[in-house]
Amino acid sequence: MRVLLLTGKGGVGKTSLAAASALAAAEHGHRVFLLSTDAAHSLGDSFGHTIGGRAVEVAPRVTAQEVGVLDELDRAWSEIQEWLRELLREETAEVVAEELLVFPGMEELVSLRSVRQVEATGDYDLCIVDCAPTGDTLRMLRFPDALHLFMENFWELKRKSARVARPIVNRLVPGKLIPEEQFFDAFERLYREVDDVRQILLDADRTSARLVVNPARVVVEETRRSFAYLSLYGVATDAVLVNRVLPPDAAHGYFARWAEREAHELGEIEASFPVPILQAPLYPHEVVGADALRRLGTAIYGERDPAGIFTRARPIRLRKRAGRTVLEIELPGASKEELDVALHGDRLCVRVRDAERILSLPGSVAGRPIEEARLEGGVLELVFGG
Repeated sequence: MRVLLLTGKGGVGKTSLAAASALAAAEHGHRVFLLSTDAAHSLGDSFGHTIGGRAVEVAPRVTAQEVGVLDELDRAWSEIQEWLRELLREETAEVVAEELLVFPGMEELVSLRSVRQVEATGDYDLCIVDCAPTGDTLRMLRFPDALHLFMENFWELKRKSARVARPIVNRLVPGKLIPEEQFFDAFERLYREVDDVRQILLDADRTSARLVVNPARVVVEETRRSFAYLSLYGVATDAVLVNRVLPPDAAHGYFARWAEREAHELGEIEASFPVPILQAPLYPHEVVGADALRRLGTAIYGERDPAGIFTRARPIRLRKRAGRTVLEIELPGASKEELDVALHGDRLCVRVRDAERILSLPGSVAGRPIEEARLEGGVLELVFGG
């Protein structure tokens, strides 16, 4: 199943373009599942009728769902919540347990867990995800790495310690201060499911991100950073969707200066992103309802099949050059001043402004020094010693 992630700054029109993309893909004969992971769901608003936490058909060959995160948590990892309630032992334990479990990045990943469930049905060719705004999406991308480090370095020790201490502590202290084995089983299941989602996101043959942007300076600047962040985390971006472009016949009088600034930003967008740039016009009315969304889909994709891969990219790759191993990371829009690289044994830590990624290096380069690091043409190149 192909997966498309539509993300961008809040308010740029991600939901409308996600819905339009779904309808356009259905016109090409694909069976489409449209999934909203934004906590402030507006998918139902775009279609003009209610879409809730259960999948509903919104158009021929298009099914949609707005993921209820707390419901998903309750269904998937109730054992973890149960232990938190027992630990807290107070009237508000139910609410507090739910809040404690929704740590940064978890909310978005629980939502994306639904992608696995959609695929498991075997009923769909394409899953389009209306993602939360950029900051939430970045937290989602950070979370699997942090969980992986925790599980790899501390988990077995904690589980064995709990087995030894549980009988003693539970006799001395009332309540389940140390969780039962079901808690550890549930957490391991959580880890496996998160890792499954991570594998889907990093598979460039299956998953593509599409950045939604408006031709305004603040939005373009954030989108540049988002492109670099997605590349850093290994998620391939195959297109940029420019929404609400002022039509030529409106670029007069009051809007003349606006059109001039917008033309400049469109030039910046073309120069900033090494992927296809697709445009959708600013309409004189709200884009609400299936018919209006279909017109929007036609405007942005034309004859293209939205389910296609518009450009093939490997954001992180290893190459051989003159007998040396070179690690390349696509970081378009990043500058040397906001970039930091550190090597710790077999782990490489790369920070780009607000985003940080810890990469486990393959055995062929683990332990080798970095002889050279340079940022050229939007690509970070790290040359490892022999």
